[in-house]
Amino acid sequence: MKVKTISRVEKDFTQEVQTDKLKVFRNYDPALHPFERPREYTRALNAVKLERLFAKPFVGALDGHCDGVTALATSPASLVAFVSGAADGELRVWDLPRRKCVWSVYGHRGFVRGLAVAPNGNSFFSCSEDKTVKQWALRVKDEDDDVPSALATFTSKEPFLQDLFTTCGSKVQVWDPTRSEPTHEFAWGADSINSVHFNPAEASLLASTGSDRNITLYDIRVASSMRKIILGMRSNALAWNPMEPMNFTVANEDHNLYTFDMRKMNRALMVHKDHVSAVMDVAYSPTGREFVAGSYDRTIRIFGVRSAKSREVYHTKRMQRYVCLRLVGDGCSGSIKKATEAKREANARDKKKMANRRAHAKEGAVPHANIREQAIVKELE
Repeated sequence: MKVKTISRVEKDFTQEVQTDKLKVFRNYDPALHPFERPREYTRALNAVKLERLFAKPFVGALDGHCDGVTALATSPASLVAFVSGAADGELRVWDLPRRKCVWSVYGHRGFVRGLAVAPNGNSFFSCSEDKTVKQWALRVKDEDDDVPSALATFTSKEPFLQDLFTTCGSKVQVWDPTRSEPTHEFAWGADSINSVHFNPAEASLLASTGSDRNITLYDIRVASSMRKIILGMRSNALAWNPMEPMNFTVANEDHNLYTFDMRKMNRALMVHKDHVSAVMDVAYSPTGREFVAGSYDRTIRIFGVRSAKSREVYHTKRMQRYVCLRLVGDGCSGSIKKATEAKREANARDKKKMANRRAHAKEGAVPHANIREQAIVKELE
């Protein structure tokens, strides 16, 4: 009679302090997984069928995080840089065209709950459940560099007029990067505030969503809350329209999204329906004509700002439940780069052609055309 036992060293699987990173062991022995290849083939085949069904090609995946991704941010000054934060406190900066991580650090001892890139694109801020906000340089890490350190650390007691940023917990706090204490604090009855954003045009205006189903507006100039409305269910995220900054959209637990005009908040401008579970995040496109929403029903939908129904849906069998999403520019597309080069070559040929015509024609026969005037067909008074 043979008895097989399983043994392991306890210290290799015990987290003695919070900063210890436990190794994940995987056994790749094919004898232990006899149906691995057929199972993976079936999954891949189903994913391809669904992709063809929805006609939405998958562009790429950014792999590397050891835990769930809980926060994302894009740079307003670059189409390449992309920042992500995970539940284990790790921060990563990605090069989107190459799908490669160019900078990483374990910057926090808890969940990374929020990320924001500075308007100049040279640094970014991260906030975590360890009650700290840290400022980091946004750059590519060299091989000879040591472990990156934060440019500044801001500590709070609670879990762009100028260079200001804001955090939320039981209160909304506005910070100046040159100071260690918040410059303003706002509270209006909510147990917990889960999202807060500056208005893109009026930099002294803030909007937040709370656990008590509220949407609240704040004004830094008068250091007080302006207006508050209560919805039927809690809102998980909020996004301002970059082209119509008086309007904003909230993602709600009742499976819908609501667009409001901050000047008249007694009724929603539009109710966006189609999701079948709680909507977790929303992000606007740079044009302000459409936005993208991610839901707990494992789908991503694109809505027009004037449309109640989504115009596109993204879903495959391997998709998981979304907690955050962002829209990025098209600068990483290879086809756009090729089209730009072709356009540049065509302009160079036209310029050379006109130069040859002027060289072999009578003086003044081929006049110089003003490009700024060529676009005007008629002017009426």
